[in-house]
Amino acid sequence: MSDTSEDMRVPGFGHGLGEALLIEWVAGVGDRVERGDVIAVVETDKASTEIEAERGGRITAHAAAVGTILKSGEVLYRLAVE
Repeated sequence: MSDTSEDMRVPGFGHGLGEALLIEWVAGVGDRVERGDVIAVVETDKASTEIEAERGGRITAHAAAVGTILKSGEVLYRLAVE
């Protein structure tokens, strides 16, 4: 049985907001996560928001550094799904 890697994307922020500032990675490269675990924290001009894992697996790469402006739909991290 082999692992499948998948690009996980920045979700929509709602209320017409298309971008947010990445302020913290909560889950690091190599960490195993389950659906609902907090992956990162972003800040829009309205509030700070936690981005949660959509599925379980192991994070194999971050696609952005803290301080980066993220746009909805961009790749945020890579997940090895088992």
